[in-house]
Amino acid sequence: MQSIKCDLLIIGAGSGGLSLAAGASQMGADVVLLEAHKMGGDCLNYGCVPSKALLASGHMAHAQAHGTAFGIADHAPQVNYAAAKGHVQEVIDTIAPVDSQERFEGFGVRVIREQGRFVGPNEVEAGETRITARRIVVATGSSPFVPPIPGLEDVPYLTNETLWELKERPAHLIVVGGGPIGMEMAQAHRRLGSKVTVLEAQGALGRDDPEAAAFVLERLRGEGIDIREHTAAQAVRQEAGQIVVQTSAGTVSGSHLLVAVGRKPNIDGLNLAAAGVDVTPAGIKVGPDLRSSNSKVYAIGDVAGQGQFTHLAGYHASVIIRSLLFALPAKAKGDHIPRATYTDPEIAQVGLTEAEARKKYEGRLEVARFDYGHNDRAIATRQAQGFIKVMVVRGRPVGATIAGHQAGELIATWSLAIANAMKMSQIAAMVAPYPTIAELNKRVAGAYFSPRLFENSGIKRVVRLVQRWLP
Repeated sequence: MQSIKCDLLIIGAGSGGLSLAAGASQMGADVVLLEAHKMGGDCLNYGCVPSKALLASGHMAHAQAHGTAFGIADHAPQVNYAAAKGHVQEVIDTIAPVDSQERFEGFGVRVIREQGRFVGPNEVEAGETRITARRIVVATGSSPFVPPIPGLEDVPYLTNETLWELKERPAHLIVVGGGPIGMEMAQAHRRLGSKVTVLEAQGALGRDDPEAAAFVLERLRGEGIDIREHTAAQAVRQEAGQIVVQTSAGTVSGSHLLVAVGRKPNIDGLNLAAAGVDVTPAGIKVGPDLRSSNSKVYAIGDVAGQGQFTHLAGYHASVIIRSLLFALPAKAKGDHIPRATYTDPEIAQVGLTEAEARKKYEGRLEVARFDYGHNDRAIATRQAQGFIKVMVVRGRPVGATIAGHQAGELIATWSLAIANAMKMSQIAAMVAPYPTIAELNKRVAGAYFSPRLFENSGIKRVVRLVQRWLP
């Protein structure tokens, strides 16, 4: 067995691992990167990238069928599902070189395509190589959680990993799970011509602001998606070529089954006990500095149990690089990390929801709101449904919820504001080009100040006095 030593060993070549490897190696650290599967991890190959590409195909099909309001005749789209999947693969292939082994080896990273397994506090075996590292970062991500539904193991089912192998359009797709992945894929397939039924044991989009979730779910139901909330899948069987799901409210039969009930951290096979690394059901237990119970081992991204977002993994990488390379204190925060669901319309959230803010701040909370229906660009493009609301305490935003067109783009402004403890006055001072959807952010800040300016009798008296004495 070959033995090597390095400054930094990274296990996992997903978003977080790659960001860290690129930064550390280019700043002079001796870096080894382990990846047993595909470079780019889940996001590139099974998650963010392919799902958004398929949603784009669905958007084009939907646009062809809904042009009348713009003076364009409606046309039933002729969907080639295999070609849509070809589009998805082309998108992946276009991005893949950025995450490739060759690119990172060009940075000076030693890439080993093997599974890593701890054999000591700072030693990992990968195939025929034993690596001793000053610091080790686990960035192995997460994978689909498959619930123990009786009969599931005996029927063919899809997850977000295997869905992309499907080249024939499902006649009737049953989706178990009404979270972001389930709802995005439900809408994409409905727009591409599949009948879709979603089964959710609790409330669909249940993590989101209830008002925002209700708005989006109404729109999805309007497109013909059968969303059955508080309906648990209790058993699955195959019958006469169909997949039959027994639920708490009867049975549902369909041609294909997609399981999208959540994700689990990828820690199996790492032998973390050998390194003295504590774990929880959410993943590796870490502190604010992202160190594990072993001071030489860090965890970032999904496996750190603090959220399952590609951008969070990248943020974690930027935090710990200070500690790993410069021995400087660094801690990860979570209040400015946004999340978005890319249905049409979208939902985006950063910081506290309204309910969370009311509970935490009680009588000190103010909620500023502005509706898409008053945005000229949204009116011009017939996307004038939706709203933005910002939770404000003592003049500073502590959370923002957006439901509507480009919500995922708009939320970035509020992440910036919360990350830098900005005031609403600073957002109001922004000038957005007209007409843009981005004006919504400025207008909601204006809505926060409007009562103070226009309903304040003291200000009116001052204005009248000034006007009286002006020459």
